[in-house]
Amino acid sequence: MNTTKKILVTGSSGLIGSEVVEYFSKLNWSVTGIDNNMRADFFGQAGDTRWNQKRLLTKYSNFSHLELDIRNRERVLSEIKQLKPDVIVHTAAQPSHDLAATRPFDDFDVNAVGTLNLLEAARRFCHDSTFIHMSTNKVYGDAPNELHLIEQETRWDYAEPSYSKGINENFRIDQSKHSLFGASKVAADIMVQEYGRYFGMPTCCLRGGCLTGPKHSGVELHGFLSYLIKCNLEEKKYSIFGYKGKQVRDNIHAFDVVCFIHEFIKAPRSAEVYNIGGGRNNSISILEAFKLIESISNIPMKYEYISECRQGDHICYISDLTKMLNDYPNWSITKDLKMIFHEIYEAWITTDRSVSK
Repeated sequence: MNTTKKILVTGSSGLIGSEVVEYFSKLNWSVTGIDNNMRADFFGQAGDTRWNQKRLLTKYSNFSHLELDIRNRERVLSEIKQLKPDVIVHTAAQPSHDLAATRPFDDFDVNAVGTLNLLEAARRFCHDSTFIHMSTNKVYGDAPNELHLIEQETRWDYAEPSYSKGINENFRIDQSKHSLFGASKVAADIMVQEYGRYFGMPTCCLRGGCLTGPKHSGVELHGFLSYLIKCNLEEKKYSIFGYKGKQVRDNIHAFDVVCFIHEFIKAPRSAEVYNIGGGRNNSISILEAFKLIESISNIPMKYEYISECRQGDHICYISDLTKMLNDYPNWSITKDLKMIFHEIYEAWITTDRSVSK
């Protein structure tokens, strides 16, 4: 009897998806990836992830690729019925605020309807399999901007001591401006929780801060650190949108995300929600990021300042990791900001991201 664990990964050529593929391939799981390179459709050639798909197929014999659009309900149902995976890690998404406003049907169909397709397929054919959904901190909309902030020399920060560790999972998700992207991700997030509560399935929403790493095909509309470092290396002008460039994000390496996913798989819960990010120690503003990459590359950062802010954008967002650390004490952040910057820097210099058609 074959006892090899089976994991299905959507968005398997993307940043988090490919990290999941590598991690579990190395553990000798049977890994199936779903991806249709929609990122290239959304962001053009710079967002193309075929290079990553090709790399994974070449490197891991226990990884197989399914060319599948998660909006295709019948095929999603058919493939999951046949595969019956032990775990589903859902990372596929339309990830951009700005793009969602110009392609609202695509955004909602991918983020909300695609997630529903996967959940219902799991309920019908592998009810007890662990379902992990990569959600986003944008489910909180711009409500974090209502917090009292203090302006420091290079960043904004929370004024209230109760937010010293950041935003926790009890923060409200309604009555704020989300962007259409944030709204579609709210729909998916709530549905994942509901399948857990209503049908008793082991489900989890991971509300990501800035997820990053060397395998990110960063573009201006998505992939903060990857794109910023790429601009520096190419001596291309980076656009700062409002808030004096002092807006803050906490950054977590894709590897640390996947390590948490593994901890959850080993001890799953139902309808759980976690704010997953780098926490305060891995938080950085745009101005601070400029200084850090300049210290690594020795290339001055070129940038322009645009006073108009992006709608629904956070001024300061730091993930409070308390709940994650309490529930899964074997997990911790292993890669600090300097390590993350060095890895992305090295990847942009050395990785061949050309695509053989």
